[in-house]
Amino acid sequence: MFHEAMFWISAGEGAVVCSLCAHRCRIRKGDFGLCGMRQNVDGELCTFAYGEIVAGNVDPIEKKPFYHFLPGSYAYSIATAGCNFTCGFCQNWAISQRSEKNQKIPGRSFTPSGIVAEAIKSDCMSIAYTYTEPTIFFEYAYDIARIAKKKGLSNVFVTNGYMTEEATNMILPHLDASNVDLKFFSDKSYRSVCRGSLQPVLDHIRMLKEAGVWVEVTTLIVPGMNDSKAELKGIAGFLAGLDVNIPWHLSRFHPDHRITYIAPTPVETMLLGKEIGLEEGLRYVYLGNVQPSGDTVCPGCRTKVVRTPDFLETGRCLMCGSEIAGVWK
Repeated sequence: MFHEAMFWISAGEGAVVCSLCAHRCRIRKGDFGLCGMRQNVDGELCTFAYGEIVAGNVDPIEKKPFYHFLPGSYAYSIATAGCNFTCGFCQNWAISQRSEKNQKIPGRSFTPSGIVAEAIKSDCMSIAYTYTEPTIFFEYAYDIARIAKKKGLSNVFVTNGYMTEEATNMILPHLDASNVDLKFFSDKSYRSVCRGSLQPVLDHIRMLKEAGVWVEVTTLIVPGMNDSKAELKGIAGFLAGLDVNIPWHLSRFHPDHRITYIAPTPVETMLLGKEIGLEEGLRYVYLGNVQPSGDTVCPGCRTKVVRTPDFLETGRCLMCGSEIAGVWK
């Protein structure tokens, strides 16, 4: 069932322009946008990404990943079908690359208040809009997020960051944290691999930081695509220029979806990426799908931070008293 969409204008001759994501698709009557979930129905834009989830799970917040936001808590994690990128290495392609236009997956129906009730019943401290791209189910996420905040829950996005300024401004008052995928530091790579572009992602990260949303960033390191020293240094330098306290999660690639011909990322490359991040000034760099990976090290005395109740109360290293950036309670 479709639902009235936000963020669109009439474009003449029955066409509309969608302004939810940075593609800003011009859509003729009967056609869909690139995401396959927003359709021009008789000159009005409608979304099919409302009220029906294809995933609903209770996850540790660290799985999103968030390492500096409510550690040890659980997030009620939801997704609808659809994405506005077409990455060949997507690990959730079975749901992200399905849409109303192309073999939509039957889901489970929940009202926004029903999702919040499920989160509370599951003893979650937050609702995570994740697995697929939350921009695609923005209207649904927005309605859930407003109710969640009133009930004392936090809202976290796990996103590719391709949202427009208009949509970002609308969700900001209800958004507590966001983990943004910064896939490349090359516009050419964004265009060839994702059918997107780099600058809107950088702008989105900057907007979140300026608004006071807690931001963590993830980069999947794919051999031969974004594993050069120059590209990793570019990403790390950009993040450090915004805030040296942004946690950077480097995730190890494994063959999936359409890219099954590239071997998993060498551990040496992962370690090099961490070294580059620290050299560029980032205080917290983590490795995903690599052991060991999840320890937080105090930037003051370089000892491992143990997340005891005393630490979670103060957010300060128990050894030297240095502040560890994050949202701890």
